[in-house]
Amino acid sequence: MSASDSAPRPDAAPIRVVLVDDQQMVRAGFGMLLGSQADLEVVGEAGNGEEALRLLAGTAADVVLMDVRMPVMDGVQATAQIAAGGDVPRVIVLTTFDLDEYAFAALRAGASAFLLKDAPPEDLLRAIRSVHAGDAVVAPSTTRRLLDHFTAALPAEPAPAVDDERLRWLTEREREVLVLIGRGLSNTEIAEELVVAEATVKTHVGRLLAKTQCRDRVQLVILAYETALVSPS
Repeated sequence: MSASDSAPRPDAAPIRVVLVDDQQMVRAGFGMLLGSQADLEVVGEAGNGEEALRLLAGTAADVVLMDVRMPVMDGVQATAQIAAGGDVPRVIVLTTFDLDEYAFAALRAGASAFLLKDAPPEDLLRAIRSVHAGDAVVAPSTTRRLLDHFTAALPAEPAPAVDDERLRWLTEREREVLVLIGRGLSNTEIAEELVVAEATVKTHVGRLLAKTQCRDRVQLVILAYETALVSPS
């Protein structure tokens, strides 16, 4: 991801963000950070998933920062209901290493990205802008590193790839691209691996999303693991 992908664009409308966390101090900290950015606007806060759904029913938002472990309704349930409603808003899951199983469940439910709660502020800002722009993976290196933690939550014996309905209509090249996405490679890295133009890779990714009915790139990563196209390292 280039610097221009994550840099604020002052000529565009502010990205509307909703903060969901049961700790008020955490929301206050995020609010102060986002409030310092001209292209970001906090449009609402909620203390649990149920409150978030009620808020979003009457508040237009682009991105939701979602904690996973909360009372009443956790972030996984809330994320699933938000994702079922369409492409917007997109959800960024906030997690810690000791809650990996919750983060993985939230990604399967439809979250577009994940971040550790102690990530540097610039990483959070970059994630919000990237997800809003349609890039589901905050950073390929982060994906590769954290997938090692998520593999424990995958089925012990995933179904063979050839038997999975979602892969039936993929071409051989599209399967190749899916494998490389599952390994955490960026579009640039995939282009180098396959010796093709990056624009060609983007076309393949678009077709993969359409054919597999995956919401975004993170869902493609999960698909590659669940169907055994990629095996845990």
